[in-house]
Amino acid sequence: MIRSMTGFASGKGEFGAHSWSWELRSVNGKGLDLRLRVPDWLEGLESALRGELSKALNRGNVTLSLRLTRSEDAAALSLNKDALAAALDALAEAERLAEDRGVALAPSRAADLLGLRGMLDAGAEADDAAPLVERLKAEFGPLVRAFLDMRETEGEALSTVLRAQLELVDALTRQAAELAESRKAQMADNLRSNLARVLDNLEGADPDRVAQELALIAVKADITEEIDRLAAHVAAARKLIDQGGPVGRKLDFLMQEFNREANTLCSKAQNAELTAIGLELKAVIDQMREQVQNVE
Repeated sequence: MIRSMTGFASGKGEFGAHSWSWELRSVNGKGLDLRLRVPDWLEGLESALRGELSKALNRGNVTLSLRLTRSEDAAALSLNKDALAAALDALAEAERLAEDRGVALAPSRAADLLGLRGMLDAGAEADDAAPLVERLKAEFGPLVRAFLDMRETEGEALSTVLRAQLELVDALTRQAAELAESRKAQMADNLRSNLARVLDNLEGADPDRVAQELALIAVKADITEEIDRLAAHVAAARKLIDQGGPVGRKLDFLMQEFNREANTLCSKAQNAELTAIGLELKAVIDQMREQVQNVE
């Protein structure tokens, strides 16, 4: 089964005085880009989570957020004196500048200062964080599994869409082959006409150049190779989807090959119906390419 690079999972948990919430999400990416926001005082946690994600995923821009809170009585909080001193210095400077400009500021309250980030220390860093880290590691496994389940569900939907698009490409390719077969007589007449035009201008011409022109006329009239390669690409794409796993890069390369053959078919068409088929092929291939960008 193929997997999408788009996914989301969330979870919550508690351990002792701590509670937390996870958010794991991903979007398309050329490679695997992991961005983790984890409290740095939980020693060893980030590297462990990063390792687990690296083993589970192959591609995508992945963001993991861990929000951790601690339930503490107010008496257990300690004042960060350095932070308070810096805040008071900044407050004094602000009041001086306001006074110089004739601006009256409202009186400052202690509660305003204590509410600033980093002013009160709950002492979490001083605790033995090892048991909490181990619990978070254990809780992370189910989160990753839920995340992968969503990517697989999205991948199944992508697979259905891609298979339908491949069916359409296959049908259009067969239509092009049938049309090419039915116009062989017309193409033979066109080739004879072009050949006669070249032969009428042989006098003084370079024989090698004449041979090149004749070969070019013949090549431009034949779309057999393009038809065969399109059919081969359809078979290869179906095989990759059946194979599953991280096949997004290979499918993306195939989309480029599909587009190349469709462009060549259009340039060789020399027929309004065949040109229309080529243009429809290009439209379907472009739609497939957009879907493939989501495949891991």
